Formats: sequence, C-alpha cells, structure tokens
Amino acid sequence: MHPHDATGRRISPYAALGGAAALTGALAYIGLRDPHVLGFGFPACPFRMLTGWNCPGCGGLRMTHDVLHGDLAAAVVDNVFMLVGLPMLALWLILRWRGGRRLMPMPAVAVVIAATVTWTIVRNVPGFPLVPTFSGG
Repeated sequence: MHPHDATGRRISPYAALGGAAALTGALAYIGLRDPHVLGFGFPACPFRMLTGWNCPGCGGLRMTHDVLHGDLAAAVVDNVFMLVGLPMLALWLILRWRGGRRLMPMPAVAVVIAATVTWTIVRNVPGFPLVPTFSGG
C-alpha cells in the first residue's frame, strides 16, 4: 500500500523522505538542547505573550525533550494533554485512513476543539499543578 495525501494522490517518496529527515532533525535539536532553559532558540509563545495564559501547546517542546530523555513525570507536568492526546489522535487518524474513511468528520473536529479549549482553560486556573516548567540559565 502506497501512502496518499488527503486528495488521494500518491505521496512522493522524496516528500516522505524529506518529511522524515525534517522530523528527525527537529527531534534531535529538541533532544540535544534543553527547552527548559531560557535562550533555547525558539521564540516565545505569541498566545502567552498576548494573554499571559499558557496556550494548549505551551510546554510541548519541553514535554518532547522530557520524553526523549525518559522523564515521563516531567513530561506529564509540562503538557499531559499533548503527551496523551497526540498519540491517541495519530492512532485514530491512522485507523481511519487505513479503513478508507474520512479522517476528520465534523463531530471529531468539534471534540478536538472542545477538548483543546477545555484544556486551555483548566491549565490556566490558579493553582493548577500541571504547568510548563522553566529553569534558569
């Protein structure tokens, strides 16, 4: 079975290889550098800069670094929503794709949006324990 994009066209092996290389490079960078330390090399979150709130993805780079270093407890604290949600969503999409079904029907889109908005609100309640961590440096 050859992979296809959302329009049904076959994905070029060069595009797949380029995507895999980019993903590998990004993971290597996140694994070798520490996003918990200021000056990591990525700009600050624009949502957080504008609102003062953690966005649904805040802590995602730190969570990825933690996973790559085997520190699941720290990954949970940094962004449990992405830690659990992204693999679940990826598995669901793969199963739907392999079954030849539409990947994101409207009820699924509504569930993802509702879960994301709920997570954004809950993680910004004062005293909520699961907030992204920083260290000096």
